[in-house]
Amino acid sequence: MTDFTFNCIGVRADPYAAGPTLVFRLRITASEETRVHALALRCQIRIEPARRGYGTTETEGLTDLFGERSRWGSTLQPVQFAQVPVMVPAFTGATETDVVVPCTYDLEIAATRYLNTLTDGEAPLIMLFSGTAFTGTGGFRVEPVPWDLEAPFRMPVAVWQEMIDQHFPGCSWIRVPRDTMKSLLEFRSRHALPSWEATVRALLDTAGTTALQPPDRGFADAGLAGLAERTAQ
Repeated sequence: MTDFTFNCIGVRADPYAAGPTLVFRLRITASEETRVHALALRCQIRIEPARRGYGTTETEGLTDLFGERSRWGSTLQPVQFAQVPVMVPAFTGATETDVVVPCTYDLEIAATRYLNTLTDGEAPLIMLFSGTAFTGTGGFRVEPVPWDLEAPFRMPVAVWQEMIDQHFPGCSWIRVPRDTMKSLLEFRSRHALPSWEATVRALLDTAGTTALQPPDRGFADAGLAGLAERTAQ
């Protein structure tokens, strides 16, 4: 079998994509100058939060995902970021190719919430590969790409922030059920409000200073831990 090596050598935000998109640059090396006709890869990208430190502000922001700091020894588990197909054209010995990863700014997704919380430094990622290789000098043979091949990569947080700012400059995002959205639309139309920002501000002004009871901490921890577990699968 051909011995493949994968290394991620860079990442950039795609300024021309219709939605938030990261483009990872991948270097692939095949053993002994092997002729590779094509590679059909599956690339899974995970965040490994235990592989970096966190400031006070970041720690507070990650409580929703991982619970209190005292529990991080057991809760700081890998988070699923993306899974994409990659078709690599013919090469001999080594080549470079792009891994295009569409992203979302949905803060209900654990990976997005994690990356949005980081203020600087790097996000620790690992890229896991599997798939099929078509190799051979005379004719070709089909062989699997071993499932245990991987490439760790530390993505600059600034690249993520640049990508989000390209599509949502100075904004954030929230998801609500359809019934709630219908009610919001009715409220906005009824009061002839020009934007969603004006709609939310009007609702906040209407609420005034009414005190809300804080949620039960144990219930919140259990729900958010379940969210992180589902998105990591």
